[in-house]
Amino acid sequence: MNIVIIKYNAGNIESVNNALNRLGVNAEITADHEKIRNADKVIFPGVGEASTTMAYLRENKLDELIVSLKQPVLGICLGLQLMCSHSEENDTECLGIFDERVKRFIPKPGEEYITKVPHMGWNAIKDLKSDLFTSELENEYVYFVHSYYAEKSEHTIATCDYILPFSAALHRDNFYATQFHPEKSGTIGAKILENFLKL
Repeated sequence: MNIVIIKYNAGNIESVNNALNRLGVNAEITADHEKIRNADKVIFPGVGEASTTMAYLRENKLDELIVSLKQPVLGICLGLQLMCSHSEENDTECLGIFDERVKRFIPKPGEEYITKVPHMGWNAIKDLKSDLFTSELENEYVYFVHSYYAEKSEHTIATCDYILPFSAALHRDNFYATQFHPEKSGTIGAKILENFLKL
C-alpha cells in the first residue's frame, strides 16, 4: 500500500510517521503533487498556526491539490481545522472541505482556572460513527492539544466534551479528520490509524 504524509510547514510529521512504522507501514513524506495524487492513502497532519500554514499551502498549490484528492485522506489536529471553512485563529479562510467553522475555546465565567486553554491531555471520545471507529472505541481516551475546535454538525463522527461538546472527528466523502492525535494516543490511536488504512 502506498501511503503518503503531506510535507508542509507544520510540525508533527515525524511522530505520525513513527506511529505508522510501529504498525509495519512505510509511508513517504513528500510535497510532490504527483506522488500525493497517486497515493492509496494520504495523511495531512499538523501542529501550528492556521493563517501562516494556509498561506504556505496556497503558495505551493497544496490547497488546490488537497481538495481535489479522491482517495481516503486523514487530517490530524491542525489538519482537521484547515479542512474546515474558516478559523477564528487570525480570521483565516481554510480549505472548505467541511462546512464547520473553527472557534477558540472560551472558558465559562468563573471556571477559567478549571478549564485551561489549550485543551491538553487525555479525554474520552463518544457518539462514534463511520468506519474510522469500531464499537469498542466508544468512550476510550485519546490525546488532545488544541486551543480551537470545530463545531458539531452533520459531518461529526465523534464528539468530546471540554468546556462544551465539539467535533473530535469529522467525515465527508473521502475526507476524514481527527482533532486528537492518534499517533500519540497509544493502542487506541494505533487502532484508529489501522482502521483508516483499511478504508
